[in-house]
Amino acid sequence: MFSTHKRHFTSSLAVQCGEGDCSESGGDSGRVRMSTTWNTGRLGDVCRVVPGYAFKSSDWQADGIPVVKIKNITGNNSVDLATTDCVPQGLLTPKLQKFVVKDGDILVAMTGATAGKVGKVRTNRPLLLNQRVAKIAPVDADPDFIWAIVSSQEYQERFFYLADGAAQPNMSGGQIEGVEVPLPPLPVQRRIAGILTAYDELIENSQRRIKILDSMARALYREWFVHFRFPGHESVPRVPSPLGEIPQGWEVKKLSAVAEVNRSQINARSALEALHYIEISSVSPGQIDSTTTYAFADAPGRARRIVQHGDMLWSCVRPNRRSYAQVMHPAPDTIASTGFAVLTATKVPFTFLFFATTTDDFVAYLTNNATGAAYPAVTAPTFEKADLLVPSVALLKKFGDVTIPIAEEIHTLQRQIQNLRRTRDLLLPRLLSGQIDVEAIPS
Repeated sequence: MFSTHKRHFTSSLAVQCGEGDCSESGGDSGRVRMSTTWNTGRLGDVCRVVPGYAFKSSDWQADGIPVVKIKNITGNNSVDLATTDCVPQGLLTPKLQKFVVKDGDILVAMTGATAGKVGKVRTNRPLLLNQRVAKIAPVDADPDFIWAIVSSQEYQERFFYLADGAAQPNMSGGQIEGVEVPLPPLPVQRRIAGILTAYDELIENSQRRIKILDSMARALYREWFVHFRFPGHESVPRVPSPLGEIPQGWEVKKLSAVAEVNRSQINARSALEALHYIEISSVSPGQIDSTTTYAFADAPGRARRIVQHGDMLWSCVRPNRRSYAQVMHPAPDTIASTGFAVLTATKVPFTFLFFATTTDDFVAYLTNNATGAAYPAVTAPTFEKADLLVPSVALLKKFGDVTIPIAEEIHTLQRQIQNLRRTRDLLLPRLLSGQIDVEAIPS
């Protein structure tokens, strides 16, 4: 954690960047503007951009050195290392040393729906970097300053649009190196980084708490509904079922018996004046990273699925990527892409439906039933026909009583993270433009 002085200073800056206070004339509040006395330059002038290595298909195995792939770059400025593919230890030769990833390294996704997303690695083990992910290694700049720049919303959008809006966004290392960045003197970089790092530390702390809460709820689901060690299990006999032996009184049901899939959607007759759109690229495993507000006439044609509190979003394309999230307290007129299946719990707590449809077995079921070579996808009937093990009503209620408050706390932490990121992104242009006197900030 950072010092009390640093926390107090961060709070005072947040007050300066309060509601309506960080806006610039012309409505350009989030754009990075430089002080006229400081330089700009190419990212490649001060950083090495190292695209990952193209491993052979025969290299992959279950154990060995973990490899960071594009699937590990999430939309929340982090690198998810919970599930990684590995290559043999013997591949770590001097030739591959430049592809080694260590704690604190900055990575950027180079292709696909996540192109432009960046993440900072947090690890205590050696990792290697796969193709289509690049490492941004500062050489003549402060690493925390470079992270503050490239992790801002503006620069992630710049990276994404390097692909000129192609159907399959794809950028090269040279294009990333060519992006113009502000380059104030190193002492100023360090002072700016010190301020913004305080926000990053608060964000990381909240992210750790979210992981702990999610692990607690998921462990409870496994204990009760996978291992059958629920309260009072000792006195409940097992009976045969299509899924094997299960506790007496439990049933194997189709998902459609306990939830609706794609319950409702908008059309031309029910058109809204404006809507808050959730697109597939804005969802990373377990959370909605952002929404985009559109006038209905300007919204993408796929903006059709109506969502409500407690709904489950599952991306129908490439389900092995686990692009799913729980919708918690959405703003009115929040609409999801038709690329999602929207699952609405009707006979079970929404948290039970969430954990039941995000297990490894359920992901494998979707992956095995996906069709299409280039874009393997599932449909609404794939979800509706899935088998779920449904316990007694009383046990479902107990599970909901424990896990719904956990889901609410996770939602609160996610909102805090969004607010911290928003404030940090609003501070950055003020610090760089001289609106906040960086020279007066204690080093």
